[in-house]
Amino acid sequence: MFSKKARNIALFCVIAALLAAVGYWNISPESFLDKPVATVDESAIDYYAINARSVQFLPDGKLQYEMTADKVEHVMTSEITLLTKPDLQMYRGTAYPWHVQSERGEVNPDGTEVELIDSVRIARTDQKNRATLITSSRMTVFPHKEYAQTEQAVRIEGAGGVTTATGMKAYLNDSRINLLSNVRGQYEVR
Repeated sequence: MFSKKARNIALFCVIAALLAAVGYWNISPESFLDKPVATVDESAIDYYAINARSVQFLPDGKLQYEMTADKVEHVMTSEITLLTKPDLQMYRGTAYPWHVQSERGEVNPDGTEVELIDSVRIARTDQKNRATLITSSRMTVFPHKEYAQTEQAVRIEGAGGVTTATGMKAYLNDSRINLLSNVRGQYEVR
């Protein structure tokens, strides 16, 4: 049989081996419990700018647009850029820009689409000093295509009258507007 001394040595060797295994494999009581799964905050902002200004020129050097915003925030997970008080002057190489404003905006990841939200205003005064003002609660603008659209109620003031409708497609380069439904007009005859 084993002596008492040999038995104690064997017991200490087993304990030492267990401790070595725990240290080697980093086994801890917490590892056996369910760990919470890490979640990603879908609205996490990875960078932002205050009083931002962006200017883009056409290939011939003429001004295409100038945009300012009180705040610009980039959402990390969706790559969407959030705008606070965006203000866009769409020159299109001319001296008579379309002036686009809203309370908020969202720019898609590649910058081809801008969703304007709340108090949307698109205004322009042409070379004959005729003013046009388009207002809506929400509108999508495609700056490179010089096109805007909405399915919301829209109001157009200009040419001596006021026109309201539901839905609009505006071709800003051609100064042409297609109203989609429920069109009503009130004009002043001179």
